[in-house]
Amino acid sequence: MRNEVSHAIRCGRLFPSRCLPVLLSVALLCGVRLATAMDAGEGPSVAPGNSSPATILLPELWRMHGQFTGVAQWHPQFVAPYSGVNSLSPGNRNEETIDLTFYAGMRVWQGGEIWINPEIDQGFGLNNTLGVAGFPSGEAYKVGMDHPYWRLPRLFLRQVFALGGAYQKVESEANQLGGSRSSDNLILTVGKFSVVDIFDTNVYAHDPRSDFLNWAVVDAGAFDYAADAWGYTDGVAVEWTQSWWTLRGGIFALSKIPNGKSPDIGFHQHALIGEGEERHQWLDHPGKLKLLVFVNHGRMASYNDALRLAQLSGAVPDVARVRRDDSRSGCAVNLEQEVAPSLGVFARVSFNEGGKEAYEFTEINKSLSGGVSIRGDAWGRHDDTVGIAAVLNGLSGDARKYFAAGGMGILIGDGRLPHYGLERILETYYSLHMTNDVALSVDYQYIANPAYNRERGPASIFGFRIHAEF
Repeated sequence: MRNEVSHAIRCGRLFPSRCLPVLLSVALLCGVRLATAMDAGEGPSVAPGNSSPATILLPELWRMHGQFTGVAQWHPQFVAPYSGVNSLSPGNRNEETIDLTFYAGMRVWQGGEIWINPEIDQGFGLNNTLGVAGFPSGEAYKVGMDHPYWRLPRLFLRQVFALGGAYQKVESEANQLGGSRSSDNLILTVGKFSVVDIFDTNVYAHDPRSDFLNWAVVDAGAFDYAADAWGYTDGVAVEWTQSWWTLRGGIFALSKIPNGKSPDIGFHQHALIGEGEERHQWLDHPGKLKLLVFVNHGRMASYNDALRLAQLSGAVPDVARVRRDDSRSGCAVNLEQEVAPSLGVFARVSFNEGGKEAYEFTEINKSLSGGVSIRGDAWGRHDDTVGIAAVLNGLSGDARKYFAAGGMGILIGDGRLPHYGLERILETYYSLHMTNDVALSVDYQYIANPAYNRERGPASIFGFRIHAEF
């Protein structure tokens, strides 16, 4: 679905003057964060080794954090013999996004925490976040505005139930109070948050504010997870951890219409998600392997139904005209593995049922991604990171026919697709830590066959990111 907010072409300044209120808020948040850190006690500094009460850290009662991220991206001209409504613009184009998030949490009873995350956003993804299935910025939403605006992406309760085992230190960070937690536990999360806060996480490739930017690198490309147009929804998740494994499950509200702004709070349209995780040591280096499955149930269209109706009416196929109650399933495998203290590798492979339209995420029916993350120890910059990733995205046969006939999707639609090809993406970034809390990054992405169209591109995307935590 196209962004619903149009905007005028802007000049190429990185963060324009309309962002001044956000930048001033960053300065204010720095002061609040410093005062909070001085007031919120963390108890004894020694980490516990067993469940003895004498070694359990005192829990934090409340905490406030904050973050600011600005991303600017630009691409030069590339070859495009034709374009459709959802095509990536072939001309020179630059866009920027900013977000300022405030994290406030308090302990309401033993094991229970409530968190709220008000946020200010501004900006657009390249070409209104259209034209590439593996979109190049995870900081860009499917809606945007020229001026800063308020949102509430998260408001949730987390309850931890101890099930035994040694007590482990829990660090204080955004959306997590410091203290202790038993190694075996059950965690219940209820409220508004992002599905990928809990599912499909990966230590090397999951956070567009600090590592890779591309959608199909930070998440499994074919994981069509429940979300509104900003990536958040209402739901319930349960995590059961024992020894070397964790099982997760949840139910989440789909949007009222595919890629819509409002979730179906009655859960008539919903997603069921399950994930199993095993933790291991390989040559004394930690790693994780996860298997995820999901089923979306809602009013969605079959590509073949849209094509049949178009043939009868002589019109361009439109999934919005043939939606009915149906389900769509998929799965993903996710690997992260430390190879050396300063080197980690990751990979994801994912598939979904390709006969129906993408509901929330993007038009990817099969995806393979992988890469490496390298700490800067070799050149004396331990906190710096270099990342390199490659992605292959593909469509099902039914989806190819739909887009070849001129159909439009959530992110793609060139008006025709006579020569289909896998969407191939290469991304690399360097994150330079200026201080413990401020990092600057440069990012480059090479995208061959954007929107699976061999007649378009390749496109080169250059990016710059500033990220600060308070």
